[in-house]
Amino acid sequence: MKPVTPLLDTIHTPEDLRLLPASDVKQVADELRAETIDAVSTTGGHLGAGLGVVELTVAIHRVFDTPRDKLIWDVGHQAYPHKILTGRRDRIRTLRQGGGLSGFTKRSESEYDPFGAAHSSTSISAGLGMAVARDLKGEDFRVVAVIGDGAMSAGMAYEAMNNAGALKSRLVVILNDNDMSIAPPVGAMSAYLSRLISSRSYRSLRHLMRDVTAVFPRPVARAAKRAEEYARGFVTGGTMFEELGFYYVGPIDGHNLDHLLPVLENVRDADDGPVLVHVVTQKGKGYGPAEAAPDKYHGVSRFDVITGAQAKPKSNAPSYTGVFAQALIQEAEEDERIVAVTAAMPSGTGLDKFAQRFPKRSFDVGIAEQHAVTFAAGMATEGFRPFCAIYSTFLQRAYDQVVHDVAIQHLPVRFAIDRAGLVGADGATHAGAFDIPYLACLPGMVLMAAADEAELVHMVATAAALDDQPSAFRYPRGDGVGVELPARGKPLALGKGRVLREGTSIALLSYGTRLQDCLAAADALGVMGLSTTVADARFAKPLDTELVNQLARHHAVLITVEEGAEGGFGSIVLHHLARTGLLDHGLKMRPMTLPDRFQDHDKPELQYAEAALSAQHIVATAAAALGLDAPATGVIRA
Repeated sequence: MKPVTPLLDTIHTPEDLRLLPASDVKQVADELRAETIDAVSTTGGHLGAGLGVVELTVAIHRVFDTPRDKLIWDVGHQAYPHKILTGRRDRIRTLRQGGGLSGFTKRSESEYDPFGAAHSSTSISAGLGMAVARDLKGEDFRVVAVIGDGAMSAGMAYEAMNNAGALKSRLVVILNDNDMSIAPPVGAMSAYLSRLISSRSYRSLRHLMRDVTAVFPRPVARAAKRAEEYARGFVTGGTMFEELGFYYVGPIDGHNLDHLLPVLENVRDADDGPVLVHVVTQKGKGYGPAEAAPDKYHGVSRFDVITGAQAKPKSNAPSYTGVFAQALIQEAEEDERIVAVTAAMPSGTGLDKFAQRFPKRSFDVGIAEQHAVTFAAGMATEGFRPFCAIYSTFLQRAYDQVVHDVAIQHLPVRFAIDRAGLVGADGATHAGAFDIPYLACLPGMVLMAAADEAELVHMVATAAALDDQPSAFRYPRGDGVGVELPARGKPLALGKGRVLREGTSIALLSYGTRLQDCLAAADALGVMGLSTTVADARFAKPLDTELVNQLARHHAVLITVEEGAEGGFGSIVLHHLARTGLLDHGLKMRPMTLPDRFQDHDKPELQYAEAALSAQHIVATAAAALGLDAPATGVIRA
């Protein structure tokens, strides 16, 4: 049963919110929280972070003139309540569904989303860019950047703050501190002080004292300025932000509108440089199950609002992430040099299980992928065997470190690349489309892709055994295909693939998890009278040139299939065939990759169909290469 929301029903845009009497605002927040819980219970998605910013969202839209004033959400999964208040409530139950609302902020979705977000720690940089552009154009609007949910652990946030402090641009940064990691206690006294120091009268007095001290000798003036800053910092805890050039206000209770609204009104009217408002919130606020288990309710499947029980589909196969974690634990039990590094995703990468078994050999460095890679490289120089487990799309943020700190120095860092390929409801921002091309071009890098969960176990063992060069192995989001797992992984022969089915007309060379579709396609091609070889490359580098040569010489058509962007495995095979002249003798070579565009969120099977990487599309590609018609859709069963 949907929640009763009489006030929220009257709000179609933030302007409606601003027209309500002040006495109604708290009820709006309560109704917004109920609506958010109900919507996410229907669609699944991110829950805890959004519940933590309900009051903050109401307060910002109440005080600031959005969308004229620019509101930028860092870590876009905080923004579900924002979407409800900004004209998208009628579509909120399409979140993360095909053709529905994105789970993150998205410029093409609404004028209230001036900057897209999914990866973290970008809001201050983007907000500063907007503020500077505003000033250059002589315009007058406010820019508000909300950063939090761990995003302040990334260096980019501090780079942006340092730049903003030097430029002295008018910018409001709201630090949503939802894990109490840097927050002293908050309460009535803190709220009073925050309101006082954010007021125009206090700032005017501060400016007056600045002007007065200017007539004194410079050492005296400098000492007076330092005294004021540190006295205020001692009370509020904001000295670090003051040193970066921000006027610090806080900490304040992010769930108390009586505290939030006057402070935001004060900083809205400030015109003397960047301001940071430190707001303390609780993830999952107002929903008991999410408050009790913030990690479990960070991202959820559909759930029962009353009990909190999530409707997770049962699978007969373990998840790839779980298989990786268990395989790494097995290797680490035999080799004390193995250590594991992740960047704020211990549960997402399975390293929470590794940390339980080996707490002193597991390192979560926060949202700091660049540091994670170089940190792992440093351990590698001292003889350790680091596994750096990072999502494909997040590893992009550390590419320079992969090149300079790992590859050039030939250090044996092992990259476990989770979420490689399409990721369903998380859409383009989290899809691991580019790791094959961006790693394949690095000299000395060993690249592997697991076709199933058993292969993943062997690839963990292979990486662990490589002591003289960097390596990476990729695997997808979700569950395996249900193959029997080995008791222990065995290192694979370096650069050697495997042939699963012998044929004579068509060769399907798979790299990664499209192998099952290749086998289904071979069955369909067999019905058409086309004998088909199916091979699993296992390695993109070093390439199994003997296997590729054999396939090229003994088949009329060679099709490579990979769940990655153009420029990856298929390009490596094409380069080899061109250099050896094997393309000069009538071979029909057809690389199949992800399309050259960003794909929106949808069900995985629909994404594969859109990408033309299903078994049906493999059959059609093979048939077309031979000038034949493909069988009708629906005949093939993957």
